Amino acid sequence: MSCYATFTLLFYLSLVAAWIDYPPDGTATLTHYTLPKDYITSCGCTASSTHYPTAALSQQAYGSNNSYGPGCGRCFKLTLVTPVIATPPFYPPKKSVVVKVTDLCPYSEGGWCGGSTGQPNAAGTLLNFDLAYPSDAIPDDFFPSDEALYGYKARLLPIDFGVWKINYESVACMDNWAGAHDKAALGSVPDLETGACCPDDPTGSVNDTCPSYTDQNGTPPDTASSSTPHSFATHVLFLVTPCITILSLLSHL
Repeated sequence: MSCYATFTLLFYLSLVAAWIDYPPDGTATLTHYTLPKDYITSCGCTASSTHYPTAALSQQAYGSNNSYGPGCGRCFKLTLVTPVIATPPFYPPKKSVVVKVTDLCPYSEGGWCGGSTGQPNAAGTLLNFDLAYPSDAIPDDFFPSDEALYGYKARLLPIDFGVWKINYESVACMDNWAGAHDKAALGSVPDLETGACCPDDPTGSVNDTCPSYTDQNGTPPDTASSSTPHSFATHVLFLVTPCITILSLLSHL
C-alpha cells in the first residue's frame, strides 16, 4: 500500500469514533416526516415495513452517511414527554409507540438530526427520531394538543407542535413491534442484495447487526462545523513527509 493510501485509510479510521455510542434508553427529540406507503428507504427494508410504525434515526446515531448502518432494523419504544416549544409548557398524558428504524435522518448543523459526539441538537439531545407520520399504522391523534390553550391551525385541526422531547427505550422487535407478525414486513428487499441491510431483530452482535456502509466504503462522517476550519487541511501538510512520520503522528491522535 502506498504512503498516501495508508494515510488516507488511517485518516478515515480516525473519524469512525464520530458515531454516537448511545445508551439503550434515554432522552431524545421526535419529529415527523412524510413517507409514502411502500417506499423503500435507506436501510432497504421491505416495502411492507411501511405498513407499520417506522422512523428515521439521526445520522450520527444511525452510524452511516448513506445506505445502511448499525441503526437499521432496531426497535425503540418512544414516549412523548413535552413539546420542545410550547407556551405555556404542555405535559399531556403519556403516549407511546414502538417503531422500527428503517431510514436515515441526515446530519445538518443546527438541525434536529444534527446531534453529534461533540454537540447536541438545539433541544440538548444527541438523538432524534423522525417518525413516519401521518401513517395508517399510527392514530391520527397520536400527537396531543390542548385547543383551549394553543388554538387551532388551518382546517380546524389541533396545533402540531412539530418537535417533542421524548424518552426512548430499546426493545426487542419480535416481541414489541406491530409488524413482527408479518413476514412480508421483515428483512430487506432481495433485489438490492448487499446494498440493503434490515435485520429482523438486531441485538448489537456482528451476526445480526448491520455494519456501517460509510465505514466499509471509506467515506468519513461529515460532522465539521461551517464556522471552523476542516482539520483535514492540517493533515494534508504532512503528506510531503515520509510515511513513517505520518504513521507516528497518527498513533498519538
